[in-house]
Amino acid sequence: MKILIVEDDLYSRKLMGAYLESYGECDLASNGKEALEAIVLSQLQGERYRLVCLDIMMPGMSGLEVLKHLRSVENELKIKPDEEAKVIMTSALQDGENVMGAFREQCDGYLVKPIDKEKLYKMINDLGLA
Repeated sequence: MKILIVEDDLYSRKLMGAYLESYGECDLASNGKEALEAIVLSQLQGERYRLVCLDIMMPGMSGLEVLKHLRSVENELKIKPDEEAKVIMTSALQDGENVMGAFREQCDGYLVKPIDKEKLYKMINDLGLA
């Protein structure tokens, strides 16, 4: 499985990579711009990401903006809903407004930082990716 981890904090990015490396090939992006470039490149190469772990609060472009763009690209390419990337939003924010905002933008899961490895694995399992 091809995985994209988008996180502006180096330690968190590497930790998520270590958690997920057993599930497949992990690409890392430190901001929204890098994430969009990786998403477009993967689409062009015909190797779409099956899982995207996306930090909400990043400088320049938020994770929600990246998610909107990802869903827009999938829509333009007429990718079937069951073949779309599964997106897990990650954030230190756990208030209802941010959580509901993420789900309105069609994320598939939401984890509060610090990321609990067992909760992450359970969510991946629940999403049918394990």
